[in-house]
Amino acid sequence: MTPAEFFDFLGIKASVVLAGLSGGILRAMSRKAYKVREMVASPLCGALAAGYLTTPAIHYLGAVNWPLPPDQIATQHATAFLIGVSAMWISDAVFEFVVRRIKQADGQ
Repeated sequence: MTPAEFFDFLGIKASVVLAGLSGGILRAMSRKAYKVREMVASPLCGALAAGYLTTPAIHYLGAVNWPLPPDQIATQHATAFLIGVSAMWISDAVFEFVVRRIKQADGQ
């Protein structure tokens, strides 16, 4: 089974995963302080987020009448890339929020 067939089996387009992976790589390389954890986790997080969030994001943008280009493939790849770039930032924010809540609960 090829990687493309595996992603098709999961209901994910391989090109969307690659666009998200590329966004995650860009995010990892744009950091001032390189951490091994972020260099590994950011591309993976970007690929997973893009794989599962691209279609709902495009659907939402269409529902709110956001002007989208007529080329659906280019729109899909651009959206996947942006989700890939921002996925690690979003996960960092969520984890910080959860850690703060846990620390507050322990302090009370």
